[in-house]
Amino acid sequence: MGLSVLAWFGAMAIGVSLGLLGSGGSILTVPVLVYLIGQDEKLAIAGSLAIVGSIALSTLLWSDLSTPFIWIALMVLVGFGLIGFIDDYLMQIKKQSKGLSVRGKLVLQAVLALVAGVLVCATPHFSTEVTVPFFKTVSPDLGWGYVIFAMLVIVGASNAVNLTDGLDGLAIGPMSIAAATYMIFAYVAGHARIANYLQITHVPGAGELTVFCGAIAGAGLGFLWFNAYPAQVFMGDTGSLSLGASLGVIAVITKQEILLALVGGLFVIEALSVIFQVGFFKMTQGRRIFRMAPLHHHFELKGWPEPKVIVRFWIIAIALALMAMSTLKLR
Repeated sequence: MGLSVLAWFGAMAIGVSLGLLGSGGSILTVPVLVYLIGQDEKLAIAGSLAIVGSIALSTLLWSDLSTPFIWIALMVLVGFGLIGFIDDYLMQIKKQSKGLSVRGKLVLQAVLALVAGVLVCATPHFSTEVTVPFFKTVSPDLGWGYVIFAMLVIVGASNAVNLTDGLDGLAIGPMSIAAATYMIFAYVAGHARIANYLQITHVPGAGELTVFCGAIAGAGLGFLWFNAYPAQVFMGDTGSLSLGASLGVIAVITKQEILLALVGGLFVIEALSVIFQVGFFKMTQGRRIFRMAPLHHHFELKGWPEPKVIVRFWIIAIALALMAMSTLKLR
């Protein structure tokens, strides 16, 4: 657990350092991005590379690299980050109005998530049972169907975070909260004695993910320093897709897959608001449930100031995380 805290502060320090360079106006995060100087609309690429880079670097520095789960998590982080980077590059640099097509983006995400699911299931001693919160005796075994289930969790989490990233600091705050929550779940799942006491699935090697989770939480806080309203740097698809997918693969490895809907409940609500809005619009030939989707825009149009929307959504995220933590004992 000590290394995860070290990774937390290390990633935060790296994130703040890169952010200072990025927000200063003279050098933007790393030398290869110097050509973005003064071009505010391209800060999404720089900011997202800073957060993904600080997470990856901190994890490589402080985790046990002999653990397969660390490499799977890093593969998902970088792979989904690359998908988001291509989309950001096409839209921000090449000025294409749509970037990657929705279908193309989903196909790439599904393929990468399937690979991650196969690698996780192929890891020795990994159980393909699904943990159901609050019910210690209910654990359906999906067999190799678990790969499809894992893919849905990872892709769903990735896109849910992406949809939430619409206001300054709105996505990264709850993301840091969720990562800190899963840092505890990872530690518990990786500790045989504690897992047995709490009657949750023991996952050998999952404890190393505390470092990865700590790096996400720390980098998120470092990024939030500059992404808070009014934002100086932005996350973009590179950051939101990679962070969401990372949260999904952590949930899969720690055997808290369904609980992700509670820990990341804010992301779920935002995604469902879009699904319901689009579905209702098509079914009723133009009528809407919300003034605008995702949900945070609905409250903006109702007259809530942007900072109020952000802080209240953070409060919801904290409350949901505390509720999720209670499931460790309420079984």
